[in-house]
Amino acid sequence: MDRLDKSIDKLLDSYKDYGLVNHSGGANLPNKESVEDIVRGLEELVFPGFRENQALDHNNLRLITGEKVNHLARELIREVEKSLVFSVREGNLKCGSGGCHAAAELTVESFFEELPGMRRALNLDMKAAFRGDPAAKSFEEVILSYPGFGAITVHRLAHFFWQAGVPLIPRMMSELVHGHTGIDIHPGADIGESFFIDHGTGVVIGETTVIGKNVKLYQGVTLGALSVKKEEGNRKRHPTIEDDVTIYSNATILGGDTVIGRGSTVGGNVWLISSVPADTMVYIRAGEQVVKAKQAG
Repeated sequence: MDRLDKSIDKLLDSYKDYGLVNHSGGANLPNKESVEDIVRGLEELVFPGFRENQALDHNNLRLITGEKVNHLARELIREVEKSLVFSVREGNLKCGSGGCHAAAELTVESFFEELPGMRRALNLDMKAAFRGDPAAKSFEEVILSYPGFGAITVHRLAHFFWQAGVPLIPRMMSELVHGHTGIDIHPGADIGESFFIDHGTGVVIGETTVIGKNVKLYQGVTLGALSVKKEEGNRKRHPTIEDDVTIYSNATILGGDTVIGRGSTVGGNVWLISSVPADTMVYIRAGEQVVKAKQAG
């Protein structure tokens, strides 16, 4: 046991030397399991009857919904408050005269006010997935089984908290769905309505990406940065994808100044670090990358 005692002493020394200790006597950080439970509960609110083990009772729908909202609001306020306290401790935020608990309450109340609008956006995403995939047999199949739809669902929830300036939790939410689906969408990405990721595995969408309406991505697409220098963290580093664009598998589009024009198609395995105009086709032919205007009609 002497060896174990020495190991404990060395472990405690590492706490002193390197920090990274969430002290029980101090403000706790958001809890990973709690955030996962919250995401699961929010999915039940967004798609009532789809995530529960029991059938939904329409006669008690308001009561059931009210109980879920109040429970999730309490859980969210607690976790958001922890996040805000962390940001105050780091010198990045001031919670104001009401304190971080009051700020958390306001944020969570605003979130639930916005939830019907998120459901509207997700309804359009669901229809885009059904319309864009001949293999889809029903809306229910999209909701229950499509990884791309699951990823955009959690993204739309996490994006609210990112825009509200809540630290930690949006990234925890996005990494939760990343682990489940292999789709990595930063919660800061701005994504328009009727968005569809087909198949999905390996898709990466960076923090400052802007995506318009009716955009379709296939597996392996990267919308990334040309530079990963830390000092460029506050700049737009990721591309803009305009409306009605399709990007096929394993295409890579990099850079904050790169714009893919409206109605364009980017073929598989293409590598782009500069903009293309609207209604353009980019594809690989005989080992060379071709960029040409689409033909009318």
